[in-house]
Amino acid sequence: MSKMLTAYCMKTKEKDVPMKDAVITKTARGGYMAQGNDGKGNKMTTMLGEARALEAVKDGVAKKGW
Repeated sequence: MSKMLTAYCMKTKEKDVPMKDAVITKTARGGYMAQGNDGKGNKMTTMLGEARALEAVKDGVAKKGW
């Protein structure tokens, strides 16, 4: 797996944009969501599975928000 989290940027319509300053939170239904920005001020959000979310926190790519 890649150590960088990527997401779709709604504003620029680009796919697989690297996410900076990612914070992973839990949703009400128990899923995981990463929120961050693309480095240009555009906010991004992506849904993650539990394994990938915990791996990103462990690798230091994202902060734990719960």
